Formats: sequence, C-alpha cells, structure tokens
Amino acid sequence: MKYLLCLSLLFTSTLSQAQDIAFGKAIVDTLTKPYFWGRGYTKDGMKKAADFLSAQLSSYGLKPLSNDSYLQSFTYPANTFPGAMTLIIDGKALTPGRDFLVTPNSKGINAKGTLRQLDSAQFISEKNKLAIILKDTLNWSAAPVVADYTVIEVRKRVVHNTAGTFDANIENEFVKKFKAANVCAMVKGTRQPDSFIFITAHYDHLGGMGSDTYFPGANDNASGIALLLNLARYYAVNPQPYSIGFICFAGEEIGLKGSEYYTKNPLVPLKRIRFLLNTDLAGTGHDGITVVNAKEYPNEFRLMNEINDAEHLLPVIKSRGKAANSDHYYFSEKGVPAFFFYTMGGIAAYHDINDRGETLPLNEHEDLFKLVVKFNERLMAK
Repeated sequence: MKYLLCLSLLFTSTLSQAQDIAFGKAIVDTLTKPYFWGRGYTKDGMKKAADFLSAQLSSYGLKPLSNDSYLQSFTYPANTFPGAMTLIIDGKALTPGRDFLVTPNSKGINAKGTLRQLDSAQFISEKNKLAIILKDTLNWSAAPVVADYTVIEVRKRVVHNTAGTFDANIENEFVKKFKAANVCAMVKGTRQPDSFIFITAHYDHLGGMGSDTYFPGANDNASGIALLLNLARYYAVNPQPYSIGFICFAGEEIGLKGSEYYTKNPLVPLKRIRFLLNTDLAGTGHDGITVVNAKEYPNEFRLMNEINDAEHLLPVIKSRGKAANSDHYYFSEKGVPAFFFYTMGGIAAYHDINDRGETLPLNEHEDLFKLVVKFNERLMAK
C-alpha cells in the first residue's frame, strides 16, 4: 500500500510538471479576460484578481503568511478613468487605446474648440487647459496624482501631423484612498521553518481607460503570476527545508506601492528572508533573461548561471545592476538579498491594448520554473 501511494504521488507530481505550460497559459488567459478589466482601478478589477488569487492559493493547500487572511490590505491615491472617453479631431472620431490615450495624471474634460499648433507634434487649447501630443506609439501607465490640465496622446498616423479642431469628453475620478491588497501565502519548511525563500510577482496592471477599453496585461504581469502559481502548486506537494513565501503584490504599476507597504509592515521579519526572487514580464525568453541586482549578489548570480549551463535551460542570463524597476527594490534596500528577472525577446507589446494572452508565447515558462526550483534547492543546501 505504501509503495502504491508513493507511486501515485510520483505520477501526480510528474503529470503536474508536464502540465506546467498548459497551466501557465490557462492562468494568463484567465487574468486577461474582461472580467478582471486589466486588474486595475475601475470595475473592481484589482479586487477581483486578489480574490481569485487567494482562492487559488487556498485550493493548492497553502496557508496565509500571517493571521487568518491571505490579504494584506492598504490604500493609496489613484487617478482613475471610469466613464466617458471620447475624442474627435478634425471631425474624425478616434478609438481609445488604439488611436489615443489620456495621460494618467490628467483631469477630465468636456469641451470642444480649436487647437493652436506649437510645433509638428504639439497642439494646445489654453482656454481648456488641453494639450494634444502626436506620438509614434502609445503606452499607458497609472498615476497617484491628478493635474489641473489634460494631456492626450494621439497616434501620429491618425491625424497626419495636423490638428485643427477637437471635441473631447473624458471623465476622471481621483480616489484619495484606493483600496488594494497584497496576496500572501506560504508553505511551511520541514527543517528550518523560520527561514524563508520568497517568490514574488505583481498581479495588478493598468486597468481600464473609459468604460469600453482595458489593458489586458498578459506579459505584464499575468505571466509572472502564472509562474508564481505554478511554483506554489509544486511547493505545496514538495515542502522544502525552508519555508517558501509567496506574495502577489498590488500597486506595482503606480509606483511599487504594494512592496513598499509590505517592507514597512512585514508579515515575516525581513531578516528571516534568505533570498527573494521577483518575476515580472516572464512571458517570452527568446533572448534569455536579465537579472537585476546580479552585480549586487555575484555569488548567487554565478550559482544561477551554473545551474542554467548544467541544465541547458535559457539561451543566456544577462547581468544588470541595481534598479528600482520592480517589487524587489524595497526589499533589497532594506538588506534582503533579492533578484528581479525578466525575459527578453519575442513580442513587443508593453503597457498597451495589445499585451494579450493569445499572443503571449510563454516559451520559457517551464525552463524558468526549473531554474527557480534548482536555484532554491542550492540556496537551501548552503
């Protein structure tokens, strides 16, 4: 009976690992659906995503990192665009997201009039505190402040470098205390449960701009969450000597709000974290990965490359120094050893409506999974 049980568990584990890529694709496809509305600031997108992730981690058998809830709640200000989002230039109606974007710190506007040309790419209406800027590409973001003017970026080819009249109706709502939550869980260690390896990724994206346009955020960062959840499933049935902590951060896109809050209010003392691996933009990998903080922790970076070379996983692992470009930053600033890795090559969609699940290859998802597991094993063996 014991042999049969072990054989069953081995088969289940092997089958589970064989399904890693399918699981990853399913998570990305789910999180990029309209229901989650870009996991942002309107239509309860971020809250829906947090609830989904909590339920997933619970279903795998992980426990909350602290107390009885997977959620670490906090607030911060956010400028949002929940309603009207129309723009007509020279009599031509433009499509939000595809033809134009309102900059994230803009105030709302409901006005029409003429534009004064400043140069080949900039047009203004002083009366309405409006600026129109022609751009080759459109990339959106999020902002914790609201200005007393409106800036609209328009794809250059749409208006052929000229703009004379406008008719704009854009609704904004500044939320002083937007409610968000980090999703935190753990698998308890078998020998040194007070020592931790952390695996982190942000689950928020940009949300929606108006009532009809949202930003799916497949590569950024449904891909990282898919990898994190795959690892959570694995560690749930393969406990390690150290405890493995998992944090899905909120508020990354608006200025690393979730990780900043966590490091000021840690659920586990920061000194207990042996190492933190943060993944963001994990959906490609044709040209390998880049590791931020590699130059800060050369021994661990060398170890990661040794594993990669031995296992023949990624094309290359490139070294980068310190950077405040994802949720590892506040941890390493407080002395927690941390890497942030992101994939390179493949699709170019970033912070736009084209970052969709169906176009994301996830071609190195399984290799990233193996690299993280092997890396953690070596860290815990030291």
